[in-house]
Amino acid sequence: MERSVGQVTVFSGPERRRRWSDEERLQIVAEAFAPGARVADACRRHDVSSGLIYTWRRKLLDAGVAQEASAPEALPTPVFVEAVMDDDLAAAASWAEHPAMIIDLPRGKRLSVFAAASPALVSAALKGLR
Repeated sequence: MERSVGQVTVFSGPERRRRWSDEERLQIVAEAFAPGARVADACRRHDVSSGLIYTWRRKLLDAGVAQEASAPEALPTPVFVEAVMDDDLAAAASWAEHPAMIIDLPRGKRLSVFAAASPALVSAALKGLR
């Protein structure tokens, strides 16, 4: 009887369970949530899942790191923007020509929403911006 010996391939590479120092975590979270930055880009750069970045952010916020003097700009807090209402009746009559709402986005982008847009369409556009 003959026996054949199988071949085994061993893949070597970085260990999948990595250890991040507190400084590295803070730097990655600050980079991911910097003004104009995208979490997905930081995830790709550092080979980290987005869920892990959000977990680190929540833990840092719970620990009060955002309020420490050492990193005040590291975790920007959400803010509300001012809504400006125009009570001009002439402007209201021209709703078909002019947008009802203009949203200024990072990097000079702008989203215009017209009054004729359905709520579902506006909702889908805003969800797409996330």
